[in-house]
Amino acid sequence: MSEPRIALSHDYLNQYGGAERVVEVFHAMFPDAPVYTSIYDAQSMPPDYREWDIRTSFLQRIPGIHKNHQPFLPLYPAAFKFLSVDPYYDVLLSSSSAWGKGVRVDPSVLHICYCHSPMRFAWDFDHYAERERMDGMSRRVVQPILRRLRNWDRATSKRVHQFIANSAVVQDRIEKFWGRQSIVVHPPVDTESFEPAPLSEIGDYYVLVSRLVPYKRFDLAIEAANHLGIRLKIIGDGRARADLESIAGPTVEFLGRVSDAERNQLFARCKAAIFPAEDDFGIGQVEVQAAGRPVIALDRGGARETVLDGETGVRFAEQTASGVADAIRRFEQLTFDADRIVSHASRFSRARFEREIARVIDDAYARHTDAAGSPSRVSPGNL
Repeated sequence: MSEPRIALSHDYLNQYGGAERVVEVFHAMFPDAPVYTSIYDAQSMPPDYREWDIRTSFLQRIPGIHKNHQPFLPLYPAAFKFLSVDPYYDVLLSSSSAWGKGVRVDPSVLHICYCHSPMRFAWDFDHYAERERMDGMSRRVVQPILRRLRNWDRATSKRVHQFIANSAVVQDRIEKFWGRQSIVVHPPVDTESFEPAPLSEIGDYYVLVSRLVPYKRFDLAIEAANHLGIRLKIIGDGRARADLESIAGPTVEFLGRVSDAERNQLFARCKAAIFPAEDDFGIGQVEVQAAGRPVIALDRGGARETVLDGETGVRFAEQTASGVADAIRRFEQLTFDADRIVSHASRFSRARFEREIARVIDDAYARHTDAAGSPSRVSPGNL
C-alpha cells in the first residue's frame, strides 16, 4: 500500500516565528509537499524555503503587502477561496492561526488542521485592539469586517475533518468558537540543540526573547528590572523597540537579533528567562528549560502546560510590572535542579512531535478512506 500524497498550507510566509517552525517540521516530514499560502517573502524567511514548492494567492502581486500585510485583512478570505489544492493530493495538512484552513480542497481530500489558535483578532478583538493600541475610531470601523470574518471562520472550520490543537487552551477555544473537538499535540521544540552550562558559569542577568511587539508586554519586565535594579538582556527586534528603549534603565540591554549559537549561550547562562505575556504554547519557554534554566512566566495559556511552578520555574498571576517584580523576588528565594528542568523540556521534543503527528494522520486517513468505502493506503507508523 502506498503512502498518502500530502499537501501543506499556511497563513502567510513573510515573518518568522513559532508557527513557521511547525511548518518547517511538516515540510521536513513531507519534503515533496507543496505549500499553499497567501504571500511569500523570500527575503524575510530562511534561505531553505527557496527550495520549497510554494504556491501563493493573488495577494502576492500587491505592492508592499510583504512588509505590511495587516491592511489587506478583508481580502484574505477571497485569496484562500481561489487558492485550491490540486485534487491529486490525498491529504491537506494545514497550519492555521487564521487563514490556512481556508484553502479549498476537493471533498475527497482529507483535511487535517494544526491550529495555533482560532482567529485572535476576530474572536477576542477587544484584547487584540488593546494590545495593538488601536484608537476608538479604528475599533468602530472594523466591527462590520470582524462580523464577516467570524462567519467565514466558522464556515471554513466545518470543512476540516480533524483538528489538532497546539495546547489545551487552544483546544478550549476550538470547542468554544467552532463547536469542534480536537487532539492536543504540542509544537516541536529542538530541545537537543541546547546544552546546560556548569553552575559556575551562570551569570547575573535575566533574559527576554521574542519579536518586540506591544502584546508581548516586555514593558512590564523592563519596568520591573528598573525597579529592582537587575540586569536584563533583551533578544529580538521589532516595531516596539524604540518605545521599549525609551523606558529602559541602565541595567537593560538590547541585543537585537542574535545567532542561534549566541542565543543558546545566553539561555544556558542566564539566571532565568521572563515571559510577561500569554502565549498559546510558548516555544521559547521550553527552549530556555532545555538549556537547563528556569522560566518566570505569566500563569495563563501554554505556560500552565510547559512551566511547573516551583520546579522548572515560577508562574505569576498578575500581568503588571509589580506582578513581574514579585515573581522575580520569589524566584530568587528558590533553588532549581537543572537536570529536572531539562528532563521536563524533553517532553516537547521534535521527535515526539513527529511521532504524534504521524499517528494522527495515520488514524484520520484510515477512518477517512474506510468511510469513503476504499481501502486505506497507509498503515500505522509508516509516515
